[in-house]
Amino acid sequence: MKAKKSYGQHFLNQPEIARQIALSLSLENAYKDILEVGPGTGNLTKFLIELPFNLQVVEADRDMVFALASKYPDLTQSIIKEDFLKLNLKEIFDEKSFALIGNFPYNISSQILFKMLDYKELIPEMVGMFQKEVAKRVVAQPGSKTYGVISVLIQAYYDGEYLFDVDKSCFTPPPKVQSGVIRLIRKKDLTLGCDHSLFRRVVKQTFTQRRKMLRNSLKSFIKDASLLTDDIFQKRPEQLSVSQFVNLANFVEQHSN
Repeated sequence: MKAKKSYGQHFLNQPEIARQIALSLSLENAYKDILEVGPGTGNLTKFLIELPFNLQVVEADRDMVFALASKYPDLTQSIIKEDFLKLNLKEIFDEKSFALIGNFPYNISSQILFKMLDYKELIPEMVGMFQKEVAKRVVAQPGSKTYGVISVLIQAYYDGEYLFDVDKSCFTPPPKVQSGVIRLIRKKDLTLGCDHSLFRRVVKQTFTQRRKMLRNSLKSFIKDASLLTDDIFQKRPEQLSVSQFVNLANFVEQHSN
């Protein structure tokens, strides 16, 4: 099977790495189901089938669907022939929790993460391979140049760990970038402590102007500059932890126009 640029396909050609990705699932959370995104020719699927869990895979490329069904006949009824980004994830396992895993297409990897956030109540764990730059950004800590919107929003609900690098030579065809595998484990408390929608808006607004101090980037929320004199408003967004963003969202809710 030839990889298609339109689907961002790069097939992993190292079975041991695929096995390592599959075994990176902690298997300790309260779920019995696994959803693999973008299985392609099934190099990762091969090892997921061996786990004592109910596996379903979602694949948008009809050619790959045919290849998967031919390679793994027992999996035929578990292949979802759809675009993952358009799926209602509540319907796949009858609203039961499941782990998300995949060698994710790099052209939609950030969208996959944001969709995961939309269904965080159903997804206690995610293991995924991303472009290394994206993987590092997800788990970046405050003060890092790579710390940004996706870092804060993911880490508000998940604890992340960068697991290992994957060289571009491990793919056919090789991508132009290096890859990295991360694991996300959902936090026990998802209440956050502030309005979730406002939290997201504040995070996105401040990082849209990441070079500006918060007293400048928050003007669209708070017109009265006299309210923005505390030390925190002299900081830039990449200096704030998730808990500080939570406090900031609560402050905005109390004082916005």
